[in-house]
Amino acid sequence: MSQNSSPIQTPEPIPAGQPLPHRKVIRSWMIPISARRTPLAVFLLLLDWVIFAALMVGTVLLTPWWAKLLCGLAAGFWIGRLFIIGHDACHQSYTPHRKLNRLLGRIALLPSLTPYSLWEVGHNVVHHGYTNLKGVDFVWAPLTKAEYEALSPSRRVLERIYRSGWGPALYYLIEMWWLRMFFPRKTYMGTQRKEFIWDGLFVSVSAALWIAALVAAAYASGQSVWVLLGFGFVLPFLFWNAMIGFVVYVHHTHTAVQWHDDKAVWAKAAPFVSTTVHLTFPLRIGGLLHHIMEHTAHHVDMSIPLYKLKSAQKLLEDTLPGRIIVQKFSWRWYFDTARKCKLYDFTRRCWTDFQGRPTSDCKPAAA
Repeated sequence: MSQNSSPIQTPEPIPAGQPLPHRKVIRSWMIPISARRTPLAVFLLLLDWVIFAALMVGTVLLTPWWAKLLCGLAAGFWIGRLFIIGHDACHQSYTPHRKLNRLLGRIALLPSLTPYSLWEVGHNVVHHGYTNLKGVDFVWAPLTKAEYEALSPSRRVLERIYRSGWGPALYYLIEMWWLRMFFPRKTYMGTQRKEFIWDGLFVSVSAALWIAALVAAAYASGQSVWVLLGFGFVLPFLFWNAMIGFVVYVHHTHTAVQWHDDKAVWAKAAPFVSTTVHLTFPLRIGGLLHHIMEHTAHHVDMSIPLYKLKSAQKLLEDTLPGRIIVQKFSWRWYFDTARKCKLYDFTRRCWTDFQGRPTSDCKPAAA
């Protein structure tokens, strides 16, 4: 061990009954384990891009329909992996270099057709700045019973689909990508910048080139244009939407997670800890998702790179026992959550069904 290095000092566990330390204190615990590494970051991006490209080639060259189907689905999953890298770069947590992060981020976000600058504002500023604060954070923000009943019949049907457990793909495609990422109106973003337009054009041209390459490959190989577009573009993009819609839903929707409509009460609730779920999976599936499910650590400190989130999350859970929402994933739990978390009652501070009946513990009027 060099003279400049020192062993990591793990803080003593803080019982649930004691006050939560200031966020700056909690973040200081993670400094020794959150160093960013440029070679590893570049390698991970290159690896995922090579695999994604190989899967795209597979949708063209493989003959059986089931092989094309598997390649298309896997390509959608790899779009998700690349997106998580882009998400990290957008937080400036991927490498120590700001300009490099912006470059790598745009490259990583390209297959998901996500404009870098729009994601940066909507996610970094709005979602992370005001997580689960009604009226500001728009990601899976629940309606109240009065808001739901004021909707048109068709919009109520759409809300029921979104909250059914089967709707993440449709939710993300419409509410997030189409309305807020693809040349959004000022109504949705609150501001307009030239950078938004240029990034929108960048992903639009990239989508056109992606489609054109598949059409050219279809003619060159004597295959159906519609079949190749279906397996090589539509299927991966829809799978990606389902994947990200599911991920953002389970990150902040749980019967133990609260939403707030009062900024002062929200601030007292330590939202960087209390509004986030650590969802655990068997077979190291979390690692396949670049550890994005170690989400509490990410919300506590956005500067922790994805390749250090597992260690940071463990430190948090060891030091703050009983404070972190840890949920073992199962489809039974997921659909039970979807059944219970339809609307939110901000007076009683609990989740309700569409009839306004409480489906979680009520915790009115925080002190």
